[in-house]
Amino acid sequence: MTPEALENVPVGGPILALVVGVAVVVLGIARWKIHPFFALMLAAVSVGAVTALGGWSNQSITGSIDLATRSLGESAGGIALIIAMAAVIGECLTVSGGAERVVTALLKMWGEQRAALALAVAGFILAIPVFFDTVFLLLLPVARVLAQRTGKDYMFYVLALCAGAVIAHSSVPPTPGPLLVAEQLGLSLAVAIGGGIVCGLLPAVVGVMVARAVARRLTVPQPEFLQSDAQRPSVLPGLAASLAPVVLPLLMIGGVAALQLSTVDLPAWLLVVGDKHVALGAGMVASLVLARRSDAGKTDSLRHLLGRPLEMAGPIILITAAGGAFGAMLRAAGIGEAVAAMAQGSNLNFVLLGWLVAAVLKAAQGSSTVAMITATGILAAAAGETGWGVQPLWVFLAVGYGSLALSWANDSGFWLVSRLCGWDEKTTFKSWTVVLSSISVSGLILVLVASALF
Repeated sequence: MTPEALENVPVGGPILALVVGVAVVVLGIARWKIHPFFALMLAAVSVGAVTALGGWSNQSITGSIDLATRSLGESAGGIALIIAMAAVIGECLTVSGGAERVVTALLKMWGEQRAALALAVAGFILAIPVFFDTVFLLLLPVARVLAQRTGKDYMFYVLALCAGAVIAHSSVPPTPGPLLVAEQLGLSLAVAIGGGIVCGLLPAVVGVMVARAVARRLTVPQPEFLQSDAQRPSVLPGLAASLAPVVLPLLMIGGVAALQLSTVDLPAWLLVVGDKHVALGAGMVASLVLARRSDAGKTDSLRHLLGRPLEMAGPIILITAAGGAFGAMLRAAGIGEAVAAMAQGSNLNFVLLGWLVAAVLKAAQGSSTVAMITATGILAAAAGETGWGVQPLWVFLAVGYGSLALSWANDSGFWLVSRLCGWDEKTTFKSWTVVLSSISVSGLILVLVASALF
């Protein structure tokens, strides 16, 4: 939006809608003990009703309800099949002993003391071409079996994995969010990738350190899979076969993404190969073959191998989609434009302003990708023709790190980690949210210092 248009944007209405939505989520889950799915959907409808009654949108109340339900379907459409297939991969890796085989190799290569660091590095590398949720779902079985083998530090392993993956997700192209931000800032892709990787090292170390401190401080019930006395498979599969369900989808998605950076037009069949659903499907088939060849898998029907993980994935899909619907209603209420109007004419450093706007948008609507893209548009409107005053790389990184702050109930990643790890909302807030916010703040400090020096 142009600076002139921003001057006429209403601010009070969208902010009121945000306050009402946040209150409904917090009270619904924490005080009234409503299931998160219904609390999030009620919050989404409440946001629409507030904007409709206040006259801040063209939607009626019934139209807002319809928009919330349609947004729920759109959110579910984007994640349902991915989560379902990734859940099957996790089940098959566990049944076949493939996850334990990968853990054995990790421990041999890094040692038990550095196993969490290995997970953080793996999460960082794999999240460069792939969305965070896909990497988390693929590597979570490895963290689970690693905790089972060592008998400790399950939360630390999970949080270390998340720390590595979220940094790449927010600051290293060709992940879609950073890629679009780099394009809007006119930043060279090579500079964005190199800067994102190099500058991500310090926040990653901070994230792992905070993860260790959080895991030591929090007392949570021992996960059921650690309490089980079930015997491990007598014969573990080979390392290559065990890695195939995880590596194959990443090679397919990442390989095609790399080709798209260097080639203008790709054949249609190659684009199909790089589609995330096709790639996850290939990984699922590889995991099913691995499971059926194992001793435990031979005695289990294909129906059960596919059915058990779907029973777990169903509630996760619903809650995650409801979080997406809540975020969509906040966007429809005009949160992005309201923040842009408040930032208009600000004399803040654009590095600090970029981080702050992205952090506010992240807390308001939940999606890091949306926060990054919207924040960049807001900064461009605020900067006008005067420019950034600093190297665009620092603005790029500040926006990326800002998009990690204050992840809570409207973030699909929050619910993905909460439900798959068996943590309640309070535990997830004290662990996942704290680790991501520590990465966000340490990243901001790093970028502010770097922008002052260079």
